[in-house]
Amino acid sequence: MKHLALTALALAIATPAAAQMQITPIAKPKLAEIPLYPAAKDADKEQWEHVSGKYGQIVIDNDTVRNVTRPTITPYLPDPAKATGAAVVVAPGGAFMSLSMSSEGEVIARWLTEQGIAAFVLKYRLNETPRDSKAFMSALGQRMGQAARNLPGADIKEPRATQDALAALALIRTRAKEFRVDPARVGMIGFSAGAMTALNAALEGQGSARPAFIGYIYGPMTTVTVPTDAPPMFAAIAMDDGLFRKQGFAIAEAWRNARRPVELHAYERGDHGFGIGRPGTTTTGLLPQFTDWLRMHGLLTASR
Repeated sequence: MKHLALTALALAIATPAAAQMQITPIAKPKLAEIPLYPAAKDADKEQWEHVSGKYGQIVIDNDTVRNVTRPTITPYLPDPAKATGAAVVVAPGGAFMSLSMSSEGEVIARWLTEQGIAAFVLKYRLNETPRDSKAFMSALGQRMGQAARNLPGADIKEPRATQDALAALALIRTRAKEFRVDPARVGMIGFSAGAMTALNAALEGQGSARPAFIGYIYGPMTTVTVPTDAPPMFAAIAMDDGLFRKQGFAIAEAWRNARRPVELHAYERGDHGFGIGRPGTTTTGLLPQFTDWLRMHGLLTASR
């Protein structure tokens, strides 16, 4: 496993391991992106960077993007012979300052398509960050450090990300026939800030505008007010998570108290930002368990 989420990396920004990290500006990859708001006039300010090096014994190899002003989705569609009709919007994390497009985007999407699930990587709008890479990493490290210590100033939010998630769900449902998906089986999986985005789409969306289900992967574990018609939730976190390990599991309890379906996986080790799974830990079971959960709910039964 070569990928590591940028948020996990930021937690170690002051350590010798983090000093081995390199950030290199790269050209925007050629992606089959679909704009969420084609008529938008916002200037394109996004910056793509490649993060490489080592964090402890973990090799870092991840493409990231920040200063996103034009949100998009990138479809990854399964072989029609394997397609189940289910679809998942994949929301990468990065503290609303960046998006881990490899480790929490493309890698996740390609795994899902192998299971017959259509995946759409969401590139949502972000907080503005310094153009200089070193200044950006300093700001990111400060925010993550504050969050890890529950200090004031770690205000990790971006309302436009929720708007973009709901717009992505609506777009996919509108073009469901083209994508060969069932509009009633379009959900989300999000990682860290992406988990917060998926959660907010479930809480703020109304009725059929909501995701049909959510995967809530290493998001905050604090309680929320759960609507009586909230979608099923699959939640996962490592017990040694560098950000949220002291919060307990109140969000899962809130779902349960609202009598809504919820499944919680609390892995012994994995830290924050384990993405598709950290070798040598049970976090590698994340995506198989997520798809088993979808199957249990009847969401992977191929449409006839």
